[in-house]
Amino acid sequence: MTDGGETVVLPVEQLLQPTTRSSPLWIRLSTGLEAAIASGALPPGARLENEVSMSERLSLSRPTVRRAIQELVDKGLLVRRRGVGTQVVHGSVARQIDLTSLHDDLERSGRVPSTRVLDVTLAHAAPEIAAQLGLHSEARVVKIRRVRFANAAPIAVLENYLPETFADITAETLRDNGLYHQLRARGVTLRVARQRIGARRATVDEGQLLDIGRGAPVLTMDRTAYDADGAAVEYGHHCYRPDLYGFEMTLVDRGPLP
Repeated sequence: MTDGGETVVLPVEQLLQPTTRSSPLWIRLSTGLEAAIASGALPPGARLENEVSMSERLSLSRPTVRRAIQELVDKGLLVRRRGVGTQVVHGSVARQIDLTSLHDDLERSGRVPSTRVLDVTLAHAAPEIAAQLGLHSEARVVKIRRVRFANAAPIAVLENYLPETFADITAETLRDNGLYHQLRARGVTLRVARQRIGARRATVDEGQLLDIGRGAPVLTMDRTAYDADGAAVEYGHHCYRPDLYGFEMTLVDRGPLP
């Protein structure tokens, strides 16, 4: 999704679908908008006309228009963005549970990744971080905090910790490539990772960075990655917008236990 998406104004007869005459007007409008998204008449990134204009043009009340739009926001088809308006979202990224970076996953899905680096610092590790990386309590770690975008839409807040040996990684080197690319460029062979997926509500800071507001639901992932020698080289805590991102896995029936 890009901030520069064009505003698309559809004909009245296309928006107010004749589901049944007894159907509430907000359902008819929501149905018409959803059909336009499915057909491509409202393509990914397109902006809807504002609620005032739409309500006047369709002779509907603003609460009716707002409810119809909110229905599609709840379905993950539209997103409200401050300073931009309401836009059609791209399909969510389905991430395989593999040892890959988000940067690589976005490129494979046909999205254009970009990164805003918030902070790269060297500091003493908190006890829980030191434990994840197998370091002593006084060890220093590189802390990296970033926002990852997909087609200019914020999709994830990434917080990563590395042993001090990777202190040469800078904000400049992280803007164009993923963290795993930087590790591999330094001779690290990533072999295996321990990962936990969860969900919670966004903090104030996360809500602002992801443009979703405080308390909105987010997916979370905690991962510790190990190199070919079994040494922990990275611990990350990430949170994702669930309307733009999901995890995908394959489950196998291995038969009854002996």
